[in-house]
Amino acid sequence: MPEKVHAISIAPAAIGGAIDAPSSKSYFQRAVAAALLADGKSMLEGNSLCDDTRAAIGVAEALGARITVDGGIVTVRGGLAPIRDEVSCGESGLCIRMFTPIAALVKGPVTLTAAGSLATRPLTMLVDPISALGARCVTTNGRAPIIVGGPLQGGIAAVDGSISSQSLTGLLMALPLAPNDSRLTVNGLTSRPYIEMTVSLLRDFGITVNWHDGDIFDIPGRQRYTPHRYRVEGDWSSAAALLAAGAVAGSVTVCGLNVDSAQADRAVLDIFRMAGAAVSVNGDAVTVSTGKPRPFVADLTDCPDLFPVLSALALTLPGTSRLIGVSRLRHKESDRAAVLIAEFAKLGAQITVQNDTLIVPGLDRRHSREQITISPREDHRIAMAAALAALHFGPIRIDHASCVDKSYPNFFSHLARLFLP
Repeated sequence: MPEKVHAISIAPAAIGGAIDAPSSKSYFQRAVAAALLADGKSMLEGNSLCDDTRAAIGVAEALGARITVDGGIVTVRGGLAPIRDEVSCGESGLCIRMFTPIAALVKGPVTLTAAGSLATRPLTMLVDPISALGARCVTTNGRAPIIVGGPLQGGIAAVDGSISSQSLTGLLMALPLAPNDSRLTVNGLTSRPYIEMTVSLLRDFGITVNWHDGDIFDIPGRQRYTPHRYRVEGDWSSAAALLAAGAVAGSVTVCGLNVDSAQADRAVLDIFRMAGAAVSVNGDAVTVSTGKPRPFVADLTDCPDLFPVLSALALTLPGTSRLIGVSRLRHKESDRAAVLIAEFAKLGAQITVQNDTLIVPGLDRRHSREQITISPREDHRIAMAAALAALHFGPIRIDHASCVDKSYPNFFSHLARLFLP
């Protein structure tokens, strides 16, 4: 496990080189859940562990899977048979929202707990659909710990998709094993690409989900998951921070990315182009270089994890950029809009919110060489954005930099490899 980094300082620098992308934690966590539900041995290839993927492994083991990790291969022997009645989801929002409906497949009760900021994030969207589908679901004042007891029967339910699509992912994964067919009607579905990711992965594991216009999902019951050898593709969310460094300070190539991916954050390539960066693709290698910087307007409603790094990029551009979808930021690891406004104000930035849009005026280079300190508030995406800002506006000291372990433990060491002499 990489050594914990509590603080790190970054000065302005020129950037160049190539890095392999870490594997997608969104795909990996879903694959672990599917492998848990498959009767047999699945092998997940290409994984690079982070706190969230370790959380998924821990939950799956608590729910009955036998898992071994050997380098980049994770072997999962499936079988839903909980060995503990209380399981920790760490700080992973996907883990707790996805595994709660899965845990409801068994008689229970099973209690799912949360750590850090996840303990304050809402889970109420799980209660009504799980209850309507025949199981018991109780939160603690709308938050974790959450207790479920099944078995889930299937049937008809309405799902609130306005805060997060993660609970829908959990229902789509659990209901194929219910004794009855199910129909879910989803209201206000956000992060639609993540549901496309879920449906695609389920297909790989032999599961059928029918997605109709109007966000109605028909899920046949009594299905069986098929064990699968599954390669986890590179992570666009993490790659975005490194590629943005190329847009700001030189040229960066990230290898191992699927440009046709269902990952929502793949949209960052078009945004880099809008921001005037030079973008090229050669197979699974994506290169972003400094071009002719200009402000941009981007709707990030379906890809809110891009807000921090694109806010940092926007600060380096002339004119004013606009990032739409601020309402999606309030239930992340931090209230990201508020943190971006407060922390980047230390650089002299004047970021504001108007309705659902983050307004980011470009900022002249700082004239002072005095180091400032940015606190990411334990939010991995804010820490990466601060590093990007430091390449242009540093020196910047980033406190609690080890929070990047949640998604990309090697982020700072990989960034350091790209510094040109």
